[in-house]
Amino acid sequence: MRTEDTVLVTGFAQVPKGTTLYETYKTIAVVLVINYKTEVIEDAEFTFLTDLTNYYLSDLVKGYNFSEGFNPLFDKVKKHCLLPSQGAIIQAIRSAFDRYQETKPS
Repeated sequence: MRTEDTVLVTGFAQVPKGTTLYETYKTIAVVLVINYKTEVIEDAEFTFLTDLTNYYLSDLVKGYNFSEGFNPLFDKVKKHCLLPSQGAIIQAIRSAFDRYQETKPS
């Protein structure tokens, strides 16, 4: 990863009440490293309680090209992530995507 070509972007969303994650954090965060020249997600991290969930989600989004828009990534997460917090995951990624689109370097 070349930091001069990347930006660090975060997104947050509230998780469903009654879940372990809600009782611990109340929100989920996603941190994305995006190469602004290629618009590819080079790295990702989520604030889930289990390493496996964090690893799986990170692996799921890494390599995605934001120049394709948000919907293909939305569909991919919806298909492969069957968790009670699926909506929060999508919202957190959407929040990071929107922040990136609004402020991406030219």
